[in-house]
Amino acid sequence: MTGADVPTAVRAFIDATNRADSDAFVDAFTEDAHLYDYGREFHGHAGVRDWNRTDNIGVRAHFDLVDATAGDAEDTYVVTLKVTSHRYNGTGPMSFRLRDGLIADLRIG
Repeated sequence: MTGADVPTAVRAFIDATNRADSDAFVDAFTEDAHLYDYGREFHGHAGVRDWNRTDNIGVRAHFDLVDATAGDAEDTYVVTLKVTSHRYNGTGPMSFRLRDGLIADLRIG
């Protein structure tokens, strides 16, 4: 899968982060989204917005796409990103499950 083949919702997740557009970032997720980040869980748009504030755009994150592959189940993807921010710097996988063209589940770590 090339960068051009990355699903629209995942591309929106990356692009909104890099533009520091919090509204577009949240809009990439379903209303009932689940975000899991190394043991911490966030639910729905309110939870995604909170995580974005404390762990993503709020700490000036920037994503560079390293790799993206289809997962084992339908509408799942493993996306490896290089992350730089004022809080976390490193490269690692994020697992996405999409529903209706939006991110329903995101697992980090």
